[in-house]
Formats: sequence, C-alpha cells, structure tokens
Amino acid sequence: MVYRDMDLLKKIKQELKFWEGCSEYGLGPWQCPKFLFVVMGGMTILAMVATHLIAVKYAEPNFVVMSVVGIAIVIFTIGNVVVQSFEKMAEANRMKSEFISIASHQLRTPLTSLKWLLAILLSGRLGRVEGKQLEYAESMKASNDRMIELVNDLLNVSRVEQGRIAFKKERFELGELVQERAAEEINFAKANNVTLEVRNLMKEGSPIEGDRRYVGMAFTNLVDNAIRYTATKGDVKIILRKNGRFARVEVRDRGVGIPKDDQHNIFQKFFRSANAMRHKTEGTGLGLYLAKAFVELHKGKIGFTSQENQGSTFWFELPIKRAI
Repeated sequence: MVYRDMDLLKKIKQELKFWEGCSEYGLGPWQCPKFLFVVMGGMTILAMVATHLIAVKYAEPNFVVMSVVGIAIVIFTIGNVVVQSFEKMAEANRMKSEFISIASHQLRTPLTSLKWLLAILLSGRLGRVEGKQLEYAESMKASNDRMIELVNDLLNVSRVEQGRIAFKKERFELGELVQERAAEEINFAKANNVTLEVRNLMKEGSPIEGDRRYVGMAFTNLVDNAIRYTATKGDVKIILRKNGRFARVEVRDRGVGIPKDDQHNIFQKFFRSANAMRHKTEGTGLGLYLAKAFVELHKGKIGFTSQENQGSTFWFELPIKRAI
C-alpha cells in the first residue's frame, strides 16, 4: 500500500513539472497546453474568490455583473489560446503521420526491387558467387531485410495513427494461429540459442473473430522480443489458455527484464529500455507499440510483468466469439 502511494505521489510530481514537457516539445510557456491549463485553473479559482468578495463588498448589481463578465472574458481568452495550441499540435501530428506514410511508400518500392535482385544474384543464375562476394551479398540482403521490416513497421504505425487499419473479420482458432507463428520463429530461436516451447491449454471450439494477420503480427512481435532479449541458451515459453470469456496468450522469458523506472514507457513508440539497448543494439522500439494497437483494435487487453535481470511475461487477451 505504501509503495502504491509513493508511486502515485511520484506520478503527480512528474505531472506538476509541466515545464519539462513544454521544453521537450520545443514549446514556449504560452504555447504549452499544460502550462495554460494551470494558468486557467488559477484564474478560475481567483475569479470565484474575487466574485464572492465583490458581491459581499458592493451591493451594486451592475458592478458585480460587469466584474464577472470581465473575468469570464479573460478565462475565455486563455481557453482560446489552449484550443489553438492543441490545434497546432494536432496539425503537426497529422503532418508527421502523412510524411511517414509517404516516405515509407516511396522507400518500399526500391527496397523490394533490391531484395529480388539480391535473391537472383545469390541464386547463382547470373554466375557463381563465392568468397568475399558471397559474404558481402548476404550482408547486403540482411541489411535490406531489416530496412524492409522497419518500413513496414512505420507504415503500420502511420495506419494506426490515422485510423486506416482495415480489418478482415473472420473466425479462427487462436491455438492454430499460435502454433503456426511459433513454428515460423523456430529458426530464429535456434540462431539465438533459445528453446521455444508452446503449451496449448485451451480446448478447440473457442474461436476468435478478427483479422488473423494482425493478431499474428501482435503475437510474433512479443515472441520476437522474448527471443532477442533472452540470455544465451535460455528458453521462451508460450502458454495459451482460457480466462473467462477471453483467450489468453502468455509469452514468458528469462531475459534481461525491464527496469522498474522504464516500465511505464514500454508500449510507447520508439522506446527501448537502457538495458535492452545494452543487450541488443538493433531494434526500432515499434514492436510493442504495434502489438498493443492491434490487440486493442480487436477489443482485447495487453500487459506484462517484469523484473530486471529475471525475465518478463507479456500477455494479451482477446474475447472469445460465442456461438449464435
């Protein structure tokens, strides 16, 4: 209980440091919504006190009315500035999303072309490739694949932010999807000396309704993270079970874990904890953000428990579609 109270006080203290958020976004105090809300709150309190004192001291109704109107105009002016600040931030966010979408689309075409050209080169159809040439070509292919993965993630982020994710509604067994996607991760797990184990404790006949592809992407992102941040010769356990009217998937690892101070940021875009960056320099910080977005768009829930240097358990739940 004491720890909860301390965490609450810490959050309140962080929220009161509104100037830090303003400087982070490059905003002056009179452009920062947090600061303006504080000013507006203070003005409202002062207006209430002033109105009371004026009403008590002066019995003249016209004077009281004019005072209240004047104070209301000041509050309205500050409120208008707040609204304008939000409009500027919303416009900047829209332009950023559009830029990411356009840039990602433009990048994907040449990257895809390069992928196929490298595949033809490595196949040997244009002549034998060996020695250093083969080494460099394979390195180029790996880098190109990472770039395509990043571009696809950026496109998905843009679609989520703009509300342009188109879901295909279909019924499917989550257990089957988990088994399929886990099988696709086996080679990646072996390459990282990680053992992958799947335990399906949920009986068939409990279908999920939604887009199989996006649910699969959410699951794969969790498994991929678990494998990446698991210590050498570790193991990752995937458990599927029923939890009331939800189907629950848990991905457990014994990896580097997440520091307590970083846990509240873990589902934010581009965020990577300090120990994760020490363990693996590669990564975009988009996987968990997208996993959360895809699960919540399916009316599901997602969360985790973690302890630094002990491991993490990420889970998500999706509603089971009852038979009509």
